[in-house]
Amino acid sequence: MRRYGIQPVASITDDLDIAPLLITSVGRLLWRYRSELAPVTMLALLIGTGTILHSSYRLWWPTVAGITALVAGVLLYAGRWVNLTRPIERAYAATATAFAGGWLTTSTAHGPFTKPLPLVLAIGCVVLAAPWWAHRRRRARVRVERTLAAWPDIAQAAGLAGSRVQSAIVDLWGYRFRLGLGLGQTVEDAVAAVPRLESALGSTRGGVRVQPVASKKANRADVRVIETDPHANAITWPGPSITFITQPAKLGLFEDGAPVRVPLLRRHGLFGGVSGAGKSGGVNVLLGELTACPDVILWGIDLKRGMELQPWASCIDRLATTPQEAEALLRDAVIVLDGRADDLAQRGKRVWDPSPARPALVIIIDEYAELASEAPQAIDHADSIARRGRAVAVQLVAATQRPSKDAMGKSAVRSQMDIRVCFRVREARDADLILGQGMVKTGWHAHKLDAPGKFLISSPDHDIPRRARTYLLDDHGVHTTTERHSTHRPSLDAVSVQALERAAEMPITEDAPPPSREAEKVLMAALRQAPAEGVRINDLMRATRMRRTWVYQRLQDLARTQQAEQVSRGFWRATPEKHAQ
Repeated sequence: MRRYGIQPVASITDDLDIAPLLITSVGRLLWRYRSELAPVTMLALLIGTGTILHSSYRLWWPTVAGITALVAGVLLYAGRWVNLTRPIERAYAATATAFAGGWLTTSTAHGPFTKPLPLVLAIGCVVLAAPWWAHRRRRARVRVERTLAAWPDIAQAAGLAGSRVQSAIVDLWGYRFRLGLGLGQTVEDAVAAVPRLESALGSTRGGVRVQPVASKKANRADVRVIETDPHANAITWPGPSITFITQPAKLGLFEDGAPVRVPLLRRHGLFGGVSGAGKSGGVNVLLGELTACPDVILWGIDLKRGMELQPWASCIDRLATTPQEAEALLRDAVIVLDGRADDLAQRGKRVWDPSPARPALVIIIDEYAELASEAPQAIDHADSIARRGRAVAVQLVAATQRPSKDAMGKSAVRSQMDIRVCFRVREARDADLILGQGMVKTGWHAHKLDAPGKFLISSPDHDIPRRARTYLLDDHGVHTTTERHSTHRPSLDAVSVQALERAAEMPITEDAPPPSREAEKVLMAALRQAPAEGVRINDLMRATRMRRTWVYQRLQDLARTQQAEQVSRGFWRATPEKHAQ
């Protein structure tokens, strides 16, 4: 306008009432910046309270001092109950309370304007205001409050008109709020609106999570906005969290820092995800937890010639690396299952209670799809274990990239998996294969996981899609863990051993030679010729041309008569004294 010679003019007439507008504007500014003005507000309250107490209740100063000491102590030692989670925050709250209470006590007795009380109050308020103004969580809380104050417009833009914010909490990684959905809206509607919410809230792509509330109310949803990814860096495994399989194992951390605890007893498990997504890391953490339990026997199948499970060999009682060994292992597991079931029936019990003398049997199968293609006959045994193994504590844990019907061999195995851990997948439909049909539509977006080790877990204890990251257990950590745990591993229980012995005495197929004294001679010769570190079970099987169950039975007999000894897990030799004779 000035370019054309026109000057703006403000015209004030008698009809314009400025005072209400001015008061309203100032009030809005004071309310908007109420957090920043909190130290000034506190200074005014202290002066006013000190004036009233000095004029009317001058003798109350000991009471004020006592209340100050009590409140400061509670804030210092129990401040976490009022959301003061960090020690420095509790120390600041206690210091500010002590200063305010001390000044109020003095002003009650001598008057708030007695020198040097005004100067002390001014200096104290300035000193204590600096940390308040600089506090990151306070500034974040103010920013979140201002953002959510515009929720009606945000909801309208995101297609959730009529919804309302009921409460909000700011944490280290962002903020979360409870959303009351509008009439007729569902959690699925909120999940579908996530991309629009990310745009309206100004967050990063993939930075908004929507999930049902724990109370199962259909008209409520929890919304979490991630501003700083808590899982940006790997989380080192802190060590085993359990000492018995009856305790819930800790597999990683959720985005809010809560541990991912999963009960393992009587539950089959499925680990799925593309290559490089972190399946092997998740299995390593599971093995680290289970090897610490003296009431668990571990068997393993790794058809990649032991590349994944071989580092755990000293803690795994039996490891199959070929299709033939895998089939024999699962066949023997079914024998153990049947033997335990017979024992429970004879004793009038319904479930097998694991203990060091009667341990649970957990079978880890890496790349289950390879087992289905290379040892199809083993799938029948796996199917039987999946359907009947829970009561007798014979459990499966399978890892695979894509658990389709072809990869799993039989759908019964996949349907029996109670614990499903889904790492990153390429397509949304792959998440449904791992987690269950229709899970993607309800917010289980495993195809949006953006780093190795991140996963979603579905189990009877975890029915809400919460992102988590598994711990990092590297090769050095595996070596250290196996050295620590290998000396405390249990032996197979007597019931299971007897079942395997009875099966070994039954007529065998034509493709295996019958037990003979010649085989026993070959076995003793191999044990006598074994080096100091012993000879492997597989080598003894090749030398005698006998099955594992026969070799295992004879070794146990020789150990009882002190003719042979177990040097380490899976390695045997003749007893030195007997060998010398």
